[in-house]
Amino acid sequence: MARPMIKEACMASLLLENPYYGCRKPKDQVRSSLKNVSDLFVMGGALVLESAALLHWLEREGYGPLGMTGISMGGHMASLAVTNWPKPLPLIPCLSWSTASGVFTTGVLSKSINWRELEKQYYTQTVYEEEIFHMLEYCGTDSFKMGRDFVKHFPNSVDNLTNFDLASGTLNLDISESLCMKSAQCQNTDKSSLNATSEGLVLQDVSKLQSLSQTLSTKESRDGSSMNHSDQFSEEKSKEEKRRSTLQKESLMFMKGVMDECTHVANFSVPVDPSLIIVVQAKEDAYIPRTGVRSLQEIWPGCEIRYLEGGHISAYLFKQGLFRQAIYDAFERFLHKYAY
Repeated sequence: MARPMIKEACMASLLLENPYYGCRKPKDQVRSSLKNVSDLFVMGGALVLESAALLHWLEREGYGPLGMTGISMGGHMASLAVTNWPKPLPLIPCLSWSTASGVFTTGVLSKSINWRELEKQYYTQTVYEEEIFHMLEYCGTDSFKMGRDFVKHFPNSVDNLTNFDLASGTLNLDISESLCMKSAQCQNTDKSSLNATSEGLVLQDVSKLQSLSQTLSTKESRDGSSMNHSDQFSEEKSKEEKRRSTLQKESLMFMKGVMDECTHVANFSVPVDPSLIIVVQAKEDAYIPRTGVRSLQEIWPGCEIRYLEGGHISAYLFKQGLFRQAIYDAFERFLHKYAY
């Protein structure tokens, strides 16, 4: 995108490479897959600091007007950087939104998270629940509602997480419960059949009834014992399933809370002039959920949001001309408003 911008508008670009990407990627990291959740927060803090340093340097060198843009995660990082700049600055975040929490809890990328490991850490390290959880502040009831709505249908909404065997554990519990119910039904059917047989025998021979009654009593006693054992097994399974479900919900809400705390733009300062912000978003973006999340127009009153047809990937591949146009328009507003 940088090369066409030079030809179209004589506008140069300085590209900042994200920490954990390219030459800045740790040796033991596989491609762009961050090893730890905390790496995302380190990345954001580093980019905010490095962006400020680069903007100061560009000003000293006489370049301007200056602005910031980025696509997807880069757009969100650019947004965080501008919230920490003390002057009016054009900002064009493309294919990003107000928080990264939805990306990793409800969006497509939620299926790439090792939820098993996160649940294990949350369960074994009590500091998360006892101290950190109470420090988190949700950015409005709507943002919190998104997490509640998601966990209401969890884990059905992530039942394809076979890489980490999340769904299979629940599936095993469901199968076990089904088998227990089927066993109980079979035993009840057996008892009904025997009772019906006994009634027929009463009419035929009273003496045989006594013998049969003794046999039935013994069998019912055994069946009762079996049923008690089956009920106990089902109860234990039910408790285990509830405990598992509770752990899933708590760890998910903790993940969302931490993400909101560290990445929600409402937790940062409002840019000096929101009218210089043009947000470009895809209508069918499955990577960046917007349902139940506070709108950037609410957080940054005066900013403009432009919606493109298509999804996250198709917009990145085929709509970059519209990204560039949004950049040009934002800079035109700056020049018109602040006679540079």
